[in-house]
Parts: sequence; C-alpha cells; structure tokens
Amino acid sequence: MRPIHLTNAAGRDATVQFGNLPTGAAPPQGVPGKRVHFQRYLAATERCLHDALTATHGDDYHQALIDGDPEVDLERVGRRIGNTQLVYLTSGGEVLYAAPEVIEVLYAPDGSERERRAPSDVPANTNVEEPVRYTGRMFTRADVARRFVFRRTVQLVHADGLTFDYLFEMARELDARDSVVLLGAGPKGAQPLVFQTNGSPYRAFLEGRTRDDSYQLLLHLSNMELKLPEGGGA
Repeated sequence: MRPIHLTNAAGRDATVQFGNLPTGAAPPQGVPGKRVHFQRYLAATERCLHDALTATHGDDYHQALIDGDPEVDLERVGRRIGNTQLVYLTSGGEVLYAAPEVIEVLYAPDGSERERRAPSDVPANTNVEEPVRYTGRMFTRADVARRFVFRRTVQLVHADGLTFDYLFEMARELDARDSVVLLGAGPKGAQPLVFQTNGSPYRAFLEGRTRDDSYQLLLHLSNMELKLPEGGGA
C-alpha cells in the first residue's frame, strides 16, 4: 500500500492508502500433470549474423546458404543460456564501458523531429503538501467507459476509523449519483496525477460503490481519450 493525499467534495484533505485490486491465481500453463519450465537457448553467434555473412560472402549470399550452413554455428547453437548481463554497444558494435548520455527527442504531430534536450525529472505529485483535488467535474459511469481508455485501476483504502468515515462518505455520494469524479493535482486540480518520479501522467476518475456498511473506491487511470475523427459524427 502507498499513501495518497487528497481532498473530498467539501475540500477537507486526508492521507489514505491505495493499492492494486486483488486478483485470483493465474490459470496454470502447460499440459495436465506437468509444469511449464522456461529455458533460454542460444539462437545464433556473432559470426552467423547478417553483417558478418555480408562481410564474408558479399551482399548476395543466398547461394552460400544453399551450398552450406554459414548462418548456423553447429557447435554452439542450441546451448542453454544461464545468467546474462546487459551490455551496451555502439552503432559499430563496440562495447561501451560507460553509460551513454540519454537525450530526450520531441516530435511534432506530423512525425518530424522538433527538439532534442537533456531529460528533466518529473516529480510525483500524489503525496505532497498540495493534495490531489476533488474537482467536482462529474461523468456518468457509461460516459467514461465510452470516452476513455483505462490503463490501470487502483483501490483507495482507509487506515483507521476516521479515514473509513471519510472514504465511505465519498463512495456513498458517488454511488448515489451513479457517477465518477475527475481528480487532479496542483493548486487548481488541473494537472494529471504522477505516482512516481518520471512516471506516466494519468487522468484519474474516482468511482464509489457501497453495500450496507462497506464501500469500495476505485481510481481509474487513463492517458488516452477516444475521439471521433473530424467529421465522423456527421
């Protein structure tokens, strides 16, 4: 569980917890009575790759493939691979002994490169002094299901009796209106939610469900809105 600092419809703020929804056990893979065992095998060596074959046989080496098997290292292909290490290579295939400099490339809507710059850290904003805002902007459940693609859903939970009452009232109000409310970060609640440094920004829609004295508050996260193409609604 991780903390999130947010406000309710009355503007009162509290720090509660959120976590992933509970899931059942995944179905077993494989045939009945036997378990799947994953193993990696060597598929090719460096001298069997395209660049090496081109250097040895020329650009048109199809006849060499017919006459022999230069693309297969019979002594090594098929061997089991154990632990591996990540190695960075230059465009020329040389090993890099220092981490490469990371450059952020921005593209225009037409796909052309617009800007190159050093990446800057984007801080998380869900558990800071400025709480996540209950914007009051309501959508029906059916409306958000049609308009937005949800990438992830997390559940808000209480930590004590006070936060139980706090969250239960939020869930009760939303359930009674059959609606979800947009949450936003920043002083005016206009910013998307970022849950970790350099994490993906999300629009967040809070849905509430109640049954007797129990509640469920679901935070649906989206970074994509479905829109008709221009003239598509005509």
